[in-house]
Amino acid sequence: MLLTTTPQIEGRTIREYKGVVTGETIIGANIVKDFFAGIRDIVGGRSASYEEVLRQAKDTSMQEMADRAQAMGANAVVGIDIDYETIGANGSMLMVATSGTAVVI
Repeated sequence: MLLTTTPQIEGRTIREYKGVVTGETIIGANIVKDFFAGIRDIVGGRSASYEEVLRQAKDTSMQEMADRAQAMGANAVVGIDIDYETIGANGSMLMVATSGTAVVI
């Protein structure tokens, strides 16, 4: 499955548009990670634990979207958009939503 943020794939012709596909992942923040991220914020530096959680959430959302595209008979998704939002009480959860157009190339 070819996944791209561009609306076209250079050198390839889109033969059929299957429709819009999405993937969503909602994850809760872990209190231990929150604690260590807070310390990291005070002393400076990057929060590797949060970065890893963000990567995992994005990968899960992208895979869900690709699976939906494949179920529609597509072999690529073009025009992918990735959105990150905090939701829940006090922004305690993170949502990663992906969307794109399932196509046959």
